[in-house]
Amino acid sequence: MKFFDEAFQYRLIYVFKIDDKAHNGLLKIGETAIKAPEKNLWDIARARIKAYTNTAAIPFELVHVELAVKNNGQPFRDYDVHRALKKFNKKLPGSTGREWFKVDLATVKEAIKSIKQGKKFFPRVRSDETPINFRPEQDEAINLTVKHFKKGNDFLWNAKMRFGKTLCALQVAKLMNFSKTIVLTHRPVVDSGWYDDFKKIFHDTDYIYLNRGDDIAGCKNFVYFASIQDLRGSEIVGGKFDKNSAVFDTAWDFVIVDEAHEGTTTALGDNVIKNIVKDNSKFLALSGTPFNILDDFSEENVYTWDYIMEQRAKDDWNKEHFCDPNPYADLPRMNIFTYDLGKNFNYVEDNVFNFREFFRTDGKNFVHNADVKAFLNLMIKADNYPYARADYRELFKHTLWIIPGVKEGKALSKLLQRHEVFKFFKIVNVAGNGDSDDEPKDALKKVQDAIANHDYTITLSCGKLTAGVTVPEWTAVFMLAGSYSTSAANYLQTIFRVQSPCVKGDLVKQNCYVFDFAPDRTLKMVAASVAVSARAGKTHDVDRQNLQEL
Repeated sequence: MKFFDEAFQYRLIYVFKIDDKAHNGLLKIGETAIKAPEKNLWDIARARIKAYTNTAAIPFELVHVELAVKNNGQPFRDYDVHRALKKFNKKLPGSTGREWFKVDLATVKEAIKSIKQGKKFFPRVRSDETPINFRPEQDEAINLTVKHFKKGNDFLWNAKMRFGKTLCALQVAKLMNFSKTIVLTHRPVVDSGWYDDFKKIFHDTDYIYLNRGDDIAGCKNFVYFASIQDLRGSEIVGGKFDKNSAVFDTAWDFVIVDEAHEGTTTALGDNVIKNIVKDNSKFLALSGTPFNILDDFSEENVYTWDYIMEQRAKDDWNKEHFCDPNPYADLPRMNIFTYDLGKNFNYVEDNVFNFREFFRTDGKNFVHNADVKAFLNLMIKADNYPYARADYRELFKHTLWIIPGVKEGKALSKLLQRHEVFKFFKIVNVAGNGDSDDEPKDALKKVQDAIANHDYTITLSCGKLTAGVTVPEWTAVFMLAGSYSTSAANYLQTIFRVQSPCVKGDLVKQNCYVFDFAPDRTLKMVAASVAVSARAGKTHDVDRQNLQEL
C-alpha cells in the first residue's frame, strides 16, 4: 500500500472545441496535472474536460494534447500559450475572462512550438508591463481595504502564508495614491521580495523604492522598507543611536507592518509603531497567524483567507469558470500525517511526548543514543513512515526537520551522517544559536547551495528559516520538537514553509507534507486555526470539519 502521493507531477496542455453557435470557430487551451507521462494523454485530457462539462451537458471535441515542457526541460503554463495568442482572444457573453481564441489549430501548435523553443511567437506584452491578474480573494482584500480606508485608518489581513500579501498591500498603496509608504518588518531578509513586487506594481509610475541608508528628505512618491530592529535602536524611541530621524519625522500616508504578530506587542516594537504612525496615517497589518493581535481589530476591520478557503477555491475553480486558467494551480495540497512515538518510546509525561528529554544531549552526543537510532531506523523500515521505501525517499529528497535546540542539532547531524540511509543525504544544520528573530541570509544561502549541489538534503533547524523565507524544493517538514504548549503561530508559520510553489525540471509541485510526531499538538493547532477564522466570521461548520480531517 502506498501512503504518499507524488509531490511533483507533470503538466499537460490540451486544446478542444465545442460545436455550437456560441463557440463557432473558437478553440480553448487548458491544462491539467498528471502523475505519469507514459499514460494515454488523450484519455487524461478528456477525463479532465468532462469533469467540468458533463454537469452542463456540453459536448466537446479534443483536438490536441501534449506535455507542457519546453526544450530546456522547464514546464510552461496554459496562460503562456494564451499570451502568445493574445491578438486572437475572444470573450464570450457571460464568461469571466478572454480565454477562447478565434484561431486555427495549426496556429495554436505553432505558438506552443515557439514557447517550447523559447522564442516570441506573436507580439506580446512586454515582460515588465504584463498585467497582474489578482486572484478573486486578493481583489476582495484590496477592494475592502481601499473602501475601509475612506472612512477608517486601521485594517488587518489575516491571510495564510502564500496569499500574496506583499503584492496586494502595494496595490492598495497604488490605488490610494499614497505618496509616502513605509513597510515595517522584523525580517530584513525579505527586502528583496518587497522590491521585486514593487517593480511589478509600480513599473508604470514615477514611484521609487528606498531602504536603509537612502535619504528620504524631500522625496515624493516612494515606498520605504525599514527594519523594526534598526528603528528601535534610535534615540527617539529610547535606543542608543542618533539615527533614523527623517524616518520618524516623515508624515507617512501608509504604514504596512509585515508579519505583524511578531514583536509589535512588545514595548519596544509598540513604541516604534506609535512614533511612525501619524494622526492621518493609514495602517495595514499583515499576518498569517495573528493570534496575539486579533483582538486589537474589530470584526469589520479584518479580512480572513485560510488554507481551507484556498483549497476549496482551487477545487471549485473549474466548475465555476469553465476551464479558465486556475490561479490556484501552483499552490500545493498540504497533507498532515501524525505519528504517536509514545507507542514506541517511553518518553511520555502527562500524556505528551517529551522531545526535549528524548533528544537530550551530554553536550556532544545523545544521552538516549540507542533510542534515537531506533527512531531513525523506524523512519526507514516501518511501512507508513516517510523514508521506508525508495520511491518515498524520492518524494522527500529535500526536507526541513524541526528539533529542540542547538546541541540536539549537532548531535543529530553526526548521527545522520553515520546512518546507513541518511548518510546519503547532505545534512544542513542551520540551528546556529537558535535565534529565530532575525533570519540571516547566510543560513538560507547554505540551504540553497546544498540543494543546488546535492540530490538529497535534510535541513535541521530549531527556529531559523521557519518564517518569512521560501525554499521551494522542500516537500516536507518534520516536527520533532515542542509539545501541546507549542505556539500556534510558530507552528503554522513553520508548516507552511513547504507549501511554496516549485518547478523542478519538467515537474510541478502538487503535494506537500507535514509529519508531526506529537498528535496532541496537531489537534490543538487545528483548533486554534479554526478559532481565529471563526473569530473573523469566515469559517463555517463544514470548514471546521475539513480542518479536523487534515
